[in-house]
Amino acid sequence: MHSSSSNNKLRLSFDTIFYYVTDMEAAIAFYRDTLGLPLVAQEYVAQFDLDGVLIELVPLPPGSVVPGSGNARLCFSVANLQETVEQMRARGVSTSKIKEQKDGRLAFFRDPDGNELCLWEYTNAKVEDPRETLECA
Repeated sequence: MHSSSSNNKLRLSFDTIFYYVTDMEAAIAFYRDTLGLPLVAQEYVAQFDLDGVLIELVPLPPGSVVPGSGNARLCFSVANLQETVEQMRARGVSTSKIKEQKDGRLAFFRDPDGNELCLWEYTNAKVEDPRETLECA
């Protein structure tokens, strides 16, 4: 067991969430145009900023395979899940059925590379924070 003294604590800070993509232009179009995320930079990677959280799309070299099966998901909080699901479907994005959970409701969808993403609606939101709402532009 490691000592819990402050000298041994890791000093970590959040940097980014990233997904490997096989078709950068299709991925950018999906995240920017379909989901409405603001594209803030595009060089080797494409960067989007959502309420101070940096989301990066990283090109997968041709012939490469993303290692592992992965189970992480990017989850967007929405004020009205049913309405957002309808908007997504109107844009040609297939979603799962809405599933009821203990503290909310959710639905899943995939980006052009098959990465699973989630829409989440809190059932007992104390204060509606507009920063938590994904607006499908």
